[in-house]
Amino acid sequence: MGLLHLTRNSPWRSDAVMVEGVVAGTKAAIVATFASAIPTFASVRMLPWARANLNPTAQALIISIVAGSAYFVVADKTVLATARKNSFQAYPNFQS
Repeated sequence: MGLLHLTRNSPWRSDAVMVEGVVAGTKAAIVATFASAIPTFASVRMLPWARANLNPTAQALIISIVAGSAYFVVADKTVLATARKNSFQAYPNFQS
């Protein structure tokens, strides 16, 4: 039974929601990695202060913090949005 075959009434629906959050968070982390790596590497090459003070460990730390933050923010928002959507399915006449 693959994750694509899960229905809304399945007891494993929460696993599918979790996987949805992980996939969305991973995509956001990849985008954030490139979005932070390019300016970080460019500034180390062009700015004297950055060249003197940002060693490779600091550069990696900057990039990984941005990627990790993006992952957790997007994964959390995805899971919460899906939970909110699923919670209102029991009350179809409720205006959100």
